[in-house]
Amino acid sequence: MRQPEQHPRKPRVDAVRNRERVLEAARTVFSAGGAEASLEAVASAAGVGIGTLYRHFPTREALFEAVYRREVQHLADLAEQLKKNAAPVDALRQWMRSNVKFVATKKGMSAALALAAYKNPELFSYSLHRLAQAVGGLLDRAIATGEIRDDIGPEDIIRALVGMCYLHDQPGWQAGVLRLVDVFVDGLRIQPHKARDTPRAKAKTKKTRG
Repeated sequence: MRQPEQHPRKPRVDAVRNRERVLEAARTVFSAGGAEASLEAVASAAGVGIGTLYRHFPTREALFEAVYRREVQHLADLAEQLKKNAAPVDALRQWMRSNVKFVATKKGMSAALALAAYKNPELFSYSLHRLAQAVGGLLDRAIATGEIRDDIGPEDIIRALVGMCYLHDQPGWQAGVLRLVDVFVDGLRIQPHKARDTPRAKAKTKKTRG
C-alpha cells in the first residue's frame, strides 16, 4: 500500500510569534545588560516561559547568533526600503545611523558572539557580505546623482563605521558617533562644480577627448 507523501510541517503561527518576541527581547536585554544578562530575563521580557525559549534556542550561543543574523537582515531590508522612500544622501545617512544602533547591540553581546564565531566562522563572513551589499546599493544610487564622491566603496563605509563605533566605549558613546556619522556623510558630498574633479569624471573626460 502506497504511503501518503510526507510534507514538512509549517511552524505554528504562535510558535513563530514567540520566536520573534524572544529575539526582540534578547536584543534589548543583551544590549543593556551585556553578554552575562540572564536568559530568564530574556524570557520574562518576551512574556514566555524559559522552556519556550529553550525550545527555540537550546544554547545561549544559538540565541546570540539568531539575534545577530536578525539584525543584519533588518539592515539589509532597511536599505531596500530607503531606496524607495528617501533621497539618496539621506538614505545613506539613515542607514549608517541605524548601523550604530546595531553595533550597540553587538557590543552588549561581544563575548558570546566571539564564541559563536569561533564555532561558526561563517557568521561574520555572512554579515559582512550582507552589509556591504546593502550599503553598496545606497552608495551607487547617491554616486549616480552626482551628490557623493565616487572614489569610495562599500567596504570603506563599513570600515569607517567599525572604526567610529569601536573607538568609543564611554557612556553616551552613541550620541557622539551619530555626530561623526553626519560629519562623515557631509564630507562625502561634492559640489556640482567640483564633479569634474572626481576620478570617474576625469576618466569620462579623458575618454571624450580621446
